[in-house]
Amino acid sequence: MNPSSRDAGIPVLTEVISQPVAENAPTKTSEPTRPAEPDQQYSPEAFEAEVLSHWNDEEWYRLERKIRERILRQILGRIDAVLEQQVRDHLADVLQTAVQGLATDIKSGLHHSLEQVIARAVSQEITRLQTTKK
Repeated sequence: MNPSSRDAGIPVLTEVISQPVAENAPTKTSEPTRPAEPDQQYSPEAFEAEVLSHWNDEEWYRLERKIRERILRQILGRIDAVLEQQVRDHLADVLQTAVQGLATDIKSGLHHSLEQVIARAVSQEITRLQTTKK
């Protein structure tokens, strides 16, 4: 059996789909969908409006819950990044302030220590000079 004779029984896509997709889409209601007039095709908006007009309260509740969960997931994903950036920014500010305060304290302590060391060195040198002079 050659490959072309095997494929002869397989319908091509245009043979399988003879009507617009919107007309074949299943609805959640038990009411039959209205067939489209031969020249009329549903737009996605018209199809959506037709399907949604037959929804009951439970179907609306499920849709609301799905939308709420999807939005919550999207927001939580974004919040993590925003919070992380804000923590970095604030931490950088806090660290900068701490470093500046620490640098000021170190400079002050170093200044005080140098004054004491220099005063002691001068005093010792004067004492040495006075003892050698006598």
